[in-house]
Amino acid sequence: MRVLVSDSVAEEGLAVLRQAAAVDYRPNLPREALLECIGEYDALMVRSQTRVDAEVIARGVRLKVIGRAGVGVDNIDVDAATQRGIVVVNSPEGNTIAAAELTMAHLLALARYIPQADRSLRAGEWKRTQFTGVELSRKTLGIIGMGKIGREVARRARAFGMRIVAYDPFVPDAHMRQLGAEPATLETLLRESDFITLHAPLTPETRGLLNRERLALTKPGVRIINCARGELIDAEALAEFIESGHVAGAALDVFPTEPPPPDLKLLHQPQNVLTPHLGASTVEAQVKVAVDVAEQIVAVLQGGAPRSPVNLPPIPAELMARVEPYLELAKRMGILHSQLADTPIERLHAVFSGEWGDLPLDLVARAALAGLLQRTTDTPVNLVNAPLIAQQRGVQLEWSVRPETELYPDTLTLTAYTQSGAQKLTGTVFGRADLRITHLNDLFVDIRPEGILLLTEHQDRPGIIGRVGTLLGNYQVNIAGMHVGRESMGGRAVMILQVDNPIPPEAFAQIRQLEGVDSAQIVGF
Repeated sequence: MRVLVSDSVAEEGLAVLRQAAAVDYRPNLPREALLECIGEYDALMVRSQTRVDAEVIARGVRLKVIGRAGVGVDNIDVDAATQRGIVVVNSPEGNTIAAAELTMAHLLALARYIPQADRSLRAGEWKRTQFTGVELSRKTLGIIGMGKIGREVARRARAFGMRIVAYDPFVPDAHMRQLGAEPATLETLLRESDFITLHAPLTPETRGLLNRERLALTKPGVRIINCARGELIDAEALAEFIESGHVAGAALDVFPTEPPPPDLKLLHQPQNVLTPHLGASTVEAQVKVAVDVAEQIVAVLQGGAPRSPVNLPPIPAELMARVEPYLELAKRMGILHSQLADTPIERLHAVFSGEWGDLPLDLVARAALAGLLQRTTDTPVNLVNAPLIAQQRGVQLEWSVRPETELYPDTLTLTAYTQSGAQKLTGTVFGRADLRITHLNDLFVDIRPEGILLLTEHQDRPGIIGRVGTLLGNYQVNIAGMHVGRESMGGRAVMILQVDNPIPPEAFAQIRQLEGVDSAQIVGF
């Protein structure tokens, strides 16, 4: 077996590979040389520099496994690898401790003015009283995002005697308490925290999470740490709150643009502690990811199973053609559940009714789980890693088969259980690509899970549908489709509107205030 390592990795990882294969270590290998030689190798190990696109994969006629010594796989064409039956592996846990420890370093540096005192002393000054800091003991640390890194930060902060409050809409309260944190709403966390640290993924919902309005809710004198994603904070608003004195300072390892522009206000505020994206930059983290991925490459080459596969072994083409629309249906039903739930989902139960034949139902259930978790992390969630991510977030997956079905030859029913109760969706596939959700709880509906949907709950009475439609028309929002489901004449009803363009916030606020509308939600796919 021959392994090519085309980026710089730790020697410990190379040593693992050399015990099982012939290794060519060629960091900074030019693309032309990679294309020329890749056909000679059984495995390829990279970091972020080498671009492993479809052309490279096509020329890698002997490749069995591609290893990414790190988390992200943006530089690897995973679909092309899957089509060729090549396993792709990464190391999602490798930098967890490094990032958590850097967060604690920022926390302490911000509390005790360590960088500022260092600069002052080097300048020949001795200004002890100017750098009087605060203790961490008995202070409240608000953690936004309780994934792998957030929970490691919580563990370390408790050792300093800090009270931990945490916000994560995808982690059930009971699981949050098991992690040693008090579950809180985002507003409560902002109002009560002396320090706030962000560990949320970057998604459309979390971009600009700490904006001007939310910063105004924070306690005067709060200190803010961000070692996650720069785009989680409105940098301009944060600088203004620091300038006013409302925020005592910020410790930042990440920025909206990297490297940050020289005129960024945060760079010129002496209260702040700033580092150039060092979250994973420890010797140990680089060793961990190199060894982890090297061990997985060896396992695959020897016919074993990797710990952290990014893709699945290939499924026969005929079977994949039949199951693919159901995978997409399940994924979209999971996405819908994640947006409709008002509290974290603790359990997801899939029931397959009707004639499913030899379709791999476990994969369909995993697809539903992947859709449910898609907005909880900026790590790509797929059929392989969805169960692991669910386990980390305290979400259980169950599935069962029921031979009988009522309306259609085969249906999938997904029930999501939260502390507030249960919510049920049923769906099916008409033809090759006509995905439909047929029931929302006990109400018959006819929803194509695509685009932007407006869902309202109301009492079935004249005028409500017309008022909603007129209001959307006033804001130039075009309605592409509509369906109304109801219990009975004059009873509880649900309306689903498919719209062609986003609904402005002011229009949505007015819809929620309409007489007779009990609730309204916007969901997207």
